[in-house]
Amino acid sequence: MGTFSGWTIPLMCSAFFQIPVKCLILLFLSRRGDTSFPRNEDGTLLYDNIDYKLTWAAMEKLVGKGLVRAIGLSNFNSRQIDDILSVASIKPTVLQVESHPYLAQVELLAHCRDRSLVMTAYSPLGSPDRAWKHPEEPVLLEEPAIAALAKKYNKTPAQIIIRWQTQRGVVTIPKSITQSRIKENIQVFDFTLEPEEMNQVTALHRGWRYIVPTITVDGKSVPRDAAHPHYPFNEPY
Repeated sequence: MGTFSGWTIPLMCSAFFQIPVKCLILLFLSRRGDTSFPRNEDGTLLYDNIDYKLTWAAMEKLVGKGLVRAIGLSNFNSRQIDDILSVASIKPTVLQVESHPYLAQVELLAHCRDRSLVMTAYSPLGSPDRAWKHPEEPVLLEEPAIAALAKKYNKTPAQIIIRWQTQRGVVTIPKSITQSRIKENIQVFDFTLEPEEMNQVTALHRGWRYIVPTITVDGKSVPRDAAHPHYPFNEPY
Protein backbone atom coordinates (compact mmCIF):
# COMPACT_ATOMS: atom_id res chain seq x y z
CA MET A 1 0.00 0.00 0.00
CA GLY A 2 1.40 3.41 -0.91
CA THR A 3 1.25 6.45 1.34
CA PHE A 4 0.60 9.75 -0.39
CA SER A 5 -0.02 13.15 1.11
CA GLY A 6 -1.78 14.39 -2.02
CA TRP A 7 -4.57 11.79 -1.80
CA THR A 8 -7.12 13.60 0.35
CA ILE A 9 -10.64 12.29 0.87
CA PRO A 10 -12.11 14.66 -1.79
CA LEU A 11 -9.56 13.47 -4.34
CA MET A 12 -10.25 9.84 -3.50
CA CYS A 13 -13.96 10.38 -3.81
CA SER A 14 -13.58 12.09 -7.18
CA ALA A 15 -11.90 8.95 -8.48
CA PHE A 16 -14.96 6.89 -7.59
CA PHE A 17 -17.22 9.01 -9.78
CA GLN A 18 -15.28 7.68 -12.78
CA ILE A 19 -16.16 4.08 -11.87
CA PRO A 20 -19.65 2.85 -12.88
CA VAL A 21 -20.42 1.08 -9.59
CA LYS A 22 -22.07 2.14 -6.34
CA CYS A 23 -19.16 0.99 -4.21
CA LEU A 24 -15.93 -0.98 -4.42
CA ILE A 25 -15.60 -4.33 -2.68
CA LEU A 26 -11.94 -3.88 -1.72
CA LEU A 27 -9.59 -0.93 -1.94
CA PHE A 28 -5.82 -0.98 -2.16
CA LEU A 29 -4.05 2.35 -2.40
CA SER A 30 -1.09 2.20 -4.73
CA ARG A 31 0.05 5.57 -6.09
CA ARG A 32 -1.00 9.04 -7.13
CA GLY A 33 -0.25 11.30 -10.07
CA ASP A 34 0.38 10.60 -13.73
CA THR A 35 4.07 9.75 -13.32
CA SER A 36 4.69 6.20 -12.21
CA PHE A 37 8.22 6.89 -10.98
CA PRO A 38 8.78 10.59 -10.16
CA ARG A 39 12.43 11.56 -9.72
CA ASN A 40 14.51 14.16 -7.94
CA GLU A 41 16.66 16.62 -9.91
CA ASP A 42 19.67 14.31 -9.52
CA GLY A 43 17.74 11.46 -11.14
CA THR A 44 17.12 9.44 -7.98
CA LEU A 45 13.60 8.25 -7.27
CA LEU A 46 11.38 10.66 -5.36
CA TYR A 47 9.76 8.99 -2.36
CA ASP A 48 6.89 10.17 -0.21
CA ASN A 49 7.52 9.91 3.53
CA ILE A 50 3.90 10.25 4.70
CA ASP A 51 3.16 7.86 7.57
CA TYR A 52 1.09 5.01 6.17
CA LYS A 53 -1.07 5.11 9.29
CA LEU A 54 -2.42 8.47 8.07
CA THR A 55 -3.25 6.90 4.74
CA TRP A 56 -5.04 4.08 6.55
CA ALA A 57 -7.13 6.57 8.50
CA ALA A 58 -8.19 8.17 5.21
CA MET A 59 -9.14 4.79 3.79
CA GLU A 60 -11.23 4.06 6.88
CA LYS A 61 -13.24 7.20 6.12
CA LEU A 62 -14.08 5.77 2.70
CA VAL A 63 -15.58 2.74 4.41
CA GLY A 64 -17.56 5.07 6.67
CA LYS A 65 -18.92 6.87 3.61
CA GLY A 66 -20.08 3.59 2.10
CA LEU A 67 -17.75 3.91 -0.88
CA VAL A 68 -15.70 0.83 0.00
CA ARG A 69 -16.71 -2.38 1.74
CA ALA A 70 -13.26 -3.51 2.82
CA ILE A 71 -9.71 -2.19 2.89
CA GLY A 72 -6.46 -4.09 2.84
CA LEU A 73 -2.68 -3.98 2.78
CA SER A 74 -0.11 -4.90 0.17
CA ASN A 75 3.60 -5.56 0.64
CA PHE A 76 3.53 -4.89 4.38
CA ASN A 77 5.85 -6.85 6.66
CA SER A 78 4.82 -8.22 10.06
CA ARG A 79 5.96 -5.15 11.97
CA GLN A 80 4.09 -2.81 9.64
CA ILE A 81 0.94 -4.93 9.89
CA ASP A 82 1.04 -4.67 13.67
CA ASP A 83 1.71 -0.94 13.37
CA ILE A 84 -1.53 -0.54 11.42
CA LEU A 85 -3.47 -2.77 13.81
CA SER A 86 -2.32 -0.67 16.75
CA VAL A 87 -4.26 2.35 15.44
CA ALA A 88 -6.93 0.86 13.17
CA SER A 89 -10.59 1.26 13.99
CA ILE A 90 -11.30 -0.91 10.93
CA LYS A 91 -8.99 -3.89 10.64
CA PRO A 92 -7.39 -4.82 7.32
CA THR A 93 -9.24 -7.62 5.58
CA VAL A 94 -6.38 -8.94 3.51
CA LEU A 95 -2.63 -8.75 2.99
CA GLN A 96 -1.51 -9.05 -0.62
CA VAL A 97 2.10 -10.16 -1.14
CA GLU A 98 4.22 -12.09 -3.57
CA SER A 99 4.02 -15.78 -2.68
CA HIS A 100 4.87 -19.02 -4.46
CA PRO A 101 6.88 -22.18 -3.63
CA TYR A 102 10.18 -20.29 -3.95
CA LEU A 103 8.81 -17.62 -1.55
CA ALA A 104 6.51 -19.61 0.69
CA GLN A 105 5.91 -16.80 3.24
CA VAL A 106 5.31 -19.38 5.99
CA GLU A 107 6.04 -17.02 8.91
CA LEU A 108 4.07 -14.15 7.39
CA LEU A 109 1.10 -16.44 6.69
CA ALA A 110 1.10 -17.56 10.33
CA HIS A 111 1.30 -13.92 11.40
CA CYS A 112 -1.77 -13.11 9.28
CA ARG A 113 -3.73 -16.10 10.57
CA ASP A 114 -3.08 -15.07 14.17
CA ARG A 115 -4.55 -11.65 13.34
CA SER A 116 -7.47 -12.88 11.19
CA LEU A 117 -6.08 -11.47 7.94
CA VAL A 118 -6.45 -13.36 4.68
CA MET A 119 -3.27 -13.62 2.62
CA THR A 120 -3.53 -13.12 -1.13
CA ALA A 121 -0.65 -14.28 -3.32
CA TYR A 122 0.26 -12.24 -6.37
CA SER A 123 2.68 -13.69 -8.92
CA PRO A 124 1.84 -17.18 -7.60
CA LEU A 125 3.37 -18.80 -10.69
CA GLY A 126 6.52 -16.66 -10.76
CA SER A 127 5.32 -14.17 -13.41
CA PRO A 128 7.42 -15.76 -16.17
CA ASP A 129 6.13 -13.32 -18.81
CA ARG A 130 7.17 -10.09 -17.08
CA ALA A 131 9.41 -7.72 -19.03
CA TRP A 132 12.29 -7.41 -16.54
CA LYS A 133 12.96 -11.08 -15.80
CA HIS A 134 16.59 -12.20 -15.73
CA PRO A 135 17.73 -15.12 -17.86
CA GLU A 136 19.55 -16.73 -14.91
CA GLU A 137 16.60 -16.72 -12.51
CA PRO A 138 14.91 -20.02 -11.58
CA VAL A 139 11.81 -20.96 -13.57
CA LEU A 140 9.17 -22.03 -11.08
CA LEU A 141 6.97 -23.85 -13.59
CA GLU A 142 9.94 -26.05 -14.54
CA GLU A 143 10.67 -27.16 -10.96
CA PRO A 144 11.14 -30.97 -11.07
CA ALA A 145 9.31 -31.64 -7.78
CA ILE A 146 6.25 -29.77 -9.04
CA ALA A 147 6.46 -31.45 -12.45
CA ALA A 148 6.44 -34.86 -10.73
CA LEU A 149 3.28 -33.98 -8.80
CA ALA A 150 1.68 -32.67 -11.98
CA LYS A 151 2.35 -35.99 -13.68
CA LYS A 152 0.96 -37.95 -10.72
CA TYR A 153 -2.33 -36.02 -10.63
CA ASN A 154 -2.60 -35.42 -14.40
CA LYS A 155 -2.51 -31.68 -13.81
CA THR A 156 -0.35 -28.80 -14.97
CA PRO A 157 2.47 -27.43 -12.78
CA ALA A 158 0.41 -24.24 -12.42
CA GLN A 159 -2.55 -26.23 -11.07
CA ILE A 160 -0.31 -27.98 -8.52
CA ILE A 161 0.97 -24.63 -7.27
CA ILE A 162 -2.50 -23.08 -7.06
CA ARG A 163 -3.79 -26.17 -5.25
CA TRP A 164 -0.90 -25.94 -2.75
CA GLN A 165 -1.82 -22.34 -1.99
CA THR A 166 -5.53 -23.13 -1.77
CA GLN A 167 -4.99 -25.99 0.70
CA ARG A 168 -3.04 -23.75 3.04
CA GLY A 169 -5.73 -21.06 2.92
CA VAL A 170 -4.03 -18.57 0.59
CA VAL A 171 -6.03 -16.79 -2.11
CA THR A 172 -4.20 -16.76 -5.44
CA ILE A 173 -4.53 -14.28 -8.27
CA PRO A 174 -2.63 -15.72 -11.26
CA LYS A 175 -2.49 -13.39 -14.23
CA SER A 176 -3.67 -14.72 -17.57
CA ILE A 177 -5.38 -13.42 -20.69
CA THR A 178 -5.74 -16.88 -22.25
CA GLN A 179 -9.21 -18.36 -21.87
CA SER A 180 -7.99 -21.95 -21.61
CA ARG A 181 -5.47 -21.09 -18.88
CA ILE A 182 -8.02 -19.05 -16.94
CA LYS A 183 -10.28 -22.12 -17.00
CA GLU A 184 -7.40 -24.38 -15.94
CA ASN A 185 -6.56 -22.12 -13.03
CA ILE A 186 -9.90 -22.80 -11.34
CA GLN A 187 -9.88 -26.54 -11.99
CA VAL A 188 -8.03 -27.32 -8.78
CA PHE A 189 -10.86 -28.59 -6.57
CA ASP A 190 -11.05 -32.18 -7.85
CA PHE A 191 -7.87 -33.40 -6.15
CA THR A 192 -6.03 -32.99 -2.85
CA LEU A 193 -2.32 -32.97 -2.17
CA GLU A 194 -1.17 -35.34 0.57
CA PRO A 195 0.33 -33.75 3.73
CA GLU A 196 3.84 -34.89 2.78
CA GLU A 197 3.36 -33.44 -0.70
CA MET A 198 2.27 -30.12 0.80
CA ASN A 199 5.44 -30.14 2.90
CA GLN A 200 7.49 -31.06 -0.15
CA VAL A 201 6.26 -28.01 -2.06
CA THR A 202 6.71 -25.72 0.96
CA ALA A 203 10.29 -27.00 1.32
CA LEU A 204 11.12 -25.52 -2.10
CA HIS A 205 11.28 -22.12 -0.40
CA ARG A 206 14.51 -20.29 -1.16
CA GLY A 207 13.60 -16.70 -0.29
CA TRP A 208 13.43 -15.78 -3.97
CA ARG A 209 11.50 -12.67 -4.95
CA TYR A 210 10.61 -12.23 -8.61
CA ILE A 211 8.82 -8.90 -8.17
CA VAL A 212 11.58 -6.67 -6.83
CA PRO A 213 12.86 -4.27 -9.50
CA THR A 214 16.63 -3.87 -9.31
CA ILE A 215 19.26 -1.38 -10.41
CA THR A 216 23.00 -1.78 -10.83
CA VAL A 217 25.19 0.03 -8.28
CA ASP A 218 28.98 -0.39 -8.44
CA GLY A 219 28.51 -3.39 -10.68
CA LYS A 220 26.08 -5.11 -8.31
CA SER A 221 22.35 -5.63 -8.68
CA VAL A 222 20.47 -4.11 -5.74
CA PRO A 223 16.77 -3.48 -5.02
CA ARG A 224 15.73 -0.24 -6.68
CA ASP A 225 13.53 0.90 -3.81
CA ALA A 226 15.64 -0.14 -0.82
CA ALA A 227 16.09 3.54 0.12
CA HIS A 228 12.34 4.06 0.53
CA PRO A 229 11.56 5.01 4.15
CA HIS A 230 8.93 2.26 4.35
CA TYR A 231 10.71 -0.44 2.33
CA PRO A 232 9.26 -3.68 3.75
CA PHE A 233 11.67 -6.38 2.67
CA ASN A 234 14.58 -5.72 5.05
CA GLU A 235 12.68 -7.47 7.85
CA PRO A 236 12.77 -11.29 8.14
CA TYR A 237 9.04 -11.36 7.30
